[in-house]
Amino acid sequence: MGRTQLQDAVPMTLGQEFNAFASDLGSETARIEDACLQLCELNLGGTAIGTGINAPKGYARLAISELADISGLPVTLSEDLIAASADMGAFITFSSALKRLAIKLSKLSNDLRLLSSGPRTGLGEINLPAMQPGSSIIPGKVNPVIPEAMNQAAFQVMGTDMTITMAAEAGQLQLNAMEPLIVYNLLNNARLLEKSIRMLDGRCIQGITANKARCAQHVENSIGIVTALVPHIGYENASRIAGNALLSGSGVAELVKQEKLLNDEELAAILSPDTMVSSI
Repeated sequence: MGRTQLQDAVPMTLGQEFNAFASDLGSETARIEDACLQLCELNLGGTAIGTGINAPKGYARLAISELADISGLPVTLSEDLIAASADMGAFITFSSALKRLAIKLSKLSNDLRLLSSGPRTGLGEINLPAMQPGSSIIPGKVNPVIPEAMNQAAFQVMGTDMTITMAAEAGQLQLNAMEPLIVYNLLNNARLLEKSIRMLDGRCIQGITANKARCAQHVENSIGIVTALVPHIGYENASRIAGNALLSGSGVAELVKQEKLLNDEELAAILSPDTMVSSI
């Protein structure tokens, strides 16, 4: 069941929900790859402040060519070595890309925790692998510790992105003396995200199962399915049905039948899961 602002919305499949998660993370991967390309623009040969003083003529381009051969990376020489010596823009872009990924991973972890909440009094639409006993006081309680760990790793990356931002801003004139702090945090953030993603995938996502009965129950009991009836019975009728369902505890389909707005065959076709979750 889809939800907006933590309230019932309209039906969707778990496949659609998880496909959206995958699409979201895929776009962030592409952004990180683009940001990495900016890190391949170097100021090698600029020496002290980018003027190239004391560097042999042709050294910069020769060194860049050799470095590209050795590393296999598309490294290039910056067009303005003075600007490149002082500018931390590529580091900021890369850090921002890591932060964006961290935000998306944390939101995903929050959603996994919500969808698996319960087991009896929460949403309970999915089951996460049990990793450890959750309480010394409550027997049988199991906590979503892997998504929680992912949350905390993401918070760390978000926080150190601000450290990187402040260090980048603190540069003065032709050099930024804070670059060691920038690089230290960038490398740590990249490593932390890599390890955390592997943990989330291997110890949580790969073991997720669907609680099919609970998902079906939520759809059947939802007032949100009245949305699918609007083109057939009109907005006013649908609003009245929704209000009556909420007050009486009756199902939407039951009330529509009582008011003889649609017959059984029409209702079955309109409220078919395949119809309600069809893609545009």
